[in-house]
Amino acid sequence: MKQDIEIAQEAHIKPIVEIAEILGIPANELEQYGKYKAKIPLAFINEERMKDSKLILVTAITPTPAGEGKTTTSIGLAQALNRVGKKATVVLREPSLGPVFGIKGGAAGGGYSQVIPMEDINLHFTGDLSAVEKAHNLLAALIDNNIQLKDGNLGIDPRTIEWKRVMDMNERSLRDIVIGLGGTTEGVPRQSGFNITAASEVMATLCVASDLQDLKTRLGNIFVGYTFGDKPVFARDLKAHGAMAALLKEAIKPNLVQTLEGTPAIIHGGPFANIAQGTNSIIATRTGLSLSDYVVTEAGFASELGAEKFFDIKCQYGNLKTNAVVIVATVKALKYHGGLKLSTLQNEDLQALQNGFDNLDKHIENMKYFGFRPVVAVNRFTSDTEAELSLLMKHCEERNIKVALNDSWARGGEGAVDLANKVLDSVKDCPDCFRPLYDLEWSFEKKIETICKKLYGADHVEYTIKAKNQIDKVNQLGFGNLAVCIAKTQKSLSDDPHKRGRPQGFTVKIREVELSSGAGFVVPIAGTIMRMPGLPATPSAEKIDIDANGRITGLF
Repeated sequence: MKQDIEIAQEAHIKPIVEIAEILGIPANELEQYGKYKAKIPLAFINEERMKDSKLILVTAITPTPAGEGKTTTSIGLAQALNRVGKKATVVLREPSLGPVFGIKGGAAGGGYSQVIPMEDINLHFTGDLSAVEKAHNLLAALIDNNIQLKDGNLGIDPRTIEWKRVMDMNERSLRDIVIGLGGTTEGVPRQSGFNITAASEVMATLCVASDLQDLKTRLGNIFVGYTFGDKPVFARDLKAHGAMAALLKEAIKPNLVQTLEGTPAIIHGGPFANIAQGTNSIIATRTGLSLSDYVVTEAGFASELGAEKFFDIKCQYGNLKTNAVVIVATVKALKYHGGLKLSTLQNEDLQALQNGFDNLDKHIENMKYFGFRPVVAVNRFTSDTEAELSLLMKHCEERNIKVALNDSWARGGEGAVDLANKVLDSVKDCPDCFRPLYDLEWSFEKKIETICKKLYGADHVEYTIKAKNQIDKVNQLGFGNLAVCIAKTQKSLSDDPHKRGRPQGFTVKIREVELSSGAGFVVPIAGTIMRMPGLPATPSAEKIDIDANGRITGLF
C-alpha cells in the first residue's frame, strides 16, 4: 500500500492558473507563489454571489489515536460534489509544524483525497504562520521595550502581562521561562513563556477579520495588561497595531491550491480547536462562497469543540449561513470509545462497537442543538468487517439519520459519491436551520455553563477564585458581550482526557480565563490543557528526510 506522500508525489499537478480559471479568477489577478500555489486578492469576495452558495460543515466524533479522517472526508466530499456536476471548493486550515513534527502529522488529507503540493502545504506553505509569529512577537518586543524605557514608559505592571511569545513548534521547555536576565541593559526580569503559533491571539484575530483595516483595528484592541495605576493597556497604546498589520499584509489573503482530482482548495489560517476557534478564516470561507456553488469546510476535532466554535464564533461574526453538517465516524474509533485497547482495534468486536455508539449519539445530539440533523460519514478502513459496518449503518438508520460509507481515501471522489448525494439532500432540507447555542448578551457564566452542560454533558461547572476574578476584570473592561472559546482537551467530551465514550456525572473545572479582545472572545481554560504542546517519545520528525534531489520522504 502506497504512503500518502508517494501518492501525492506521483499525481499530475495542474498549473495553479488552471485551477483559478475554474473559479473565474483571471491569471493576471492571481498572486502566484511558484507554479502550484497562489494568493487570492480579497476583491473576489462578492456578497451577492455568496447568498446563493451552500456551506457544508464537516465535524467528527471524539478523536482517538486510531484517527478519524475528517480532512480526508472533506476533500473527498468536495471531489465527489464536482463528480456529480456541482461546482464545489474545499476550504481548510493551514497545517502547523508542531503536529507535523510531533505525533499527529500533517493536515493535507490522505490517500486519494489530498490537497497538493502536499509537502509545501505541510512545510511553511506561503509563510502565513511565520507572519503571524512575527506580528505576535513584535508586540511582545514592544511591551518589554516599553517597560525598559525611562521616557515614554506607560507604567505597565509586568506582573499583569499575559502576552507570551509564540513559535510554530512543539517545545515544552519554553512553556514557562524567565526573561530579561543579564543586567540593566538587557531588559526587566519577569516571568513569561511561549505558546504554539496556532494558539496565538494574532492567529485567532486574523481568522475573524473581514479585511485589512478591520484586522488592524482588532490588533489594536488586543489587551496587554494593566499599569501600576490599574489602567488597562492595549496594543494600540503601544502603537503596535499598524506595524503588526503591515507584517500580515500578505498573510490576510487566502491561499489557492488543488486536490488530487483538480478540485479548487482554499487553505488559510490555522487556529487549533482545543485552544482557539479551530476553523479557517472567515475571509477564506467567504472567498470560497463567492467563487463556487458549494463550499465544504471543516472544524477542528469534534462537535463540542470545533463545530461549537464554528457556529457560535465564526458564523456569528462572519454572518455565515450553514446548510448541512457531516459527522465523520469510524468503526475503529467507536470500538476505542467502546472500551477496546488501541492494539486490538483491528479485531472484529460488535459489542465494543455497540458500546461506542454513545459517543456518536452525543455528537449527533450536539448538532441538533444548532438546528441540524447531520449526515454521518463512515470513513472506511480495510480492517472494517461487513458485520461491523452493517451494525453501524443500522444504528444510524434506526435513528432517522442519513448515513453513507465514505471510501474516499482509497477511491478519491468516486468513493464519496453516495455521501455527496446524501449531503445534497440534506442541503435541500435545510435552507435556514442554524440557531446559535447562546446569546452574546448572556453572562459569561451562563454562556460557559450552557456549552459545558449541553455539548459536553457536564453536571456542573466549577471556577477557581482566579478564574472568577478574571471574569470580573473582563466585565469591568466592558467586554461582557464577547463570545466564549473554551480551551479543553480534544480527547474526551469532558475535561479529563482519560474519559472515553460519553462520560456522565462530571464537573468541568475552569482554572483561568483569558481575554482575547482582538479576536472578540474570552478563553476559559478547562482542566489541564496546554497551549504549548510537547513532542512525543518518538516524534514524526525522526521519520522525515530529504534526498540529494530535494525529494522529501516521511511526511504523512
